[in-house]
Amino acid sequence: MRLTTKGRFAVTAMVDLAMRQTRGPVTLAAISERQHISLSYLEQLFGRLRRAKLVSSVRGPGGGYNLAQPMQNVSVADIIVAVDEPLDATQCGGKENCLDDKRCMTHDLWATLNAKMYDYLTSVTLADLVAHQHGKHVAVLHDWRVAEKPSGRPTDKPVAVAA
Repeated sequence: MRLTTKGRFAVTAMVDLAMRQTRGPVTLAAISERQHISLSYLEQLFGRLRRAKLVSSVRGPGGGYNLAQPMQNVSVADIIVAVDEPLDATQCGGKENCLDDKRCMTHDLWATLNAKMYDYLTSVTLADLVAHQHGKHVAVLHDWRVAEKPSGRPTDKPVAVAA
């Protein structure tokens, strides 16, 4: 999976929006300031999110954006797909022409990883991410990279994610 800045920023901006929308429409300028994401980049992302019907816009004074669906109905995968981020770890984009127009030996490995990533990202909702930000334990948010003890040796405990 080549999750680039586009997908990461879209998810971050949507979490920001979900956390603040109860007070009315949220401006992109406010999200930009809080999250340190370029306003012009947010405008591009929110255009795509609006076309995917994940957000709705309110024009005029006091305008901004709202979620177009309940946050428990919006998955991280929905957001990433909406901004045209590829969820693909294969080298060939799923065309099975990885190596000299033939399927490579590890194609099934990467294709299976694609399915697992998509399943995981579909299982995590905006509501989960907002709950995590409010200090509630959310089981799906773990970084399974090997942590290091102060001695520099690896530990078997997962690294906590600061989302």
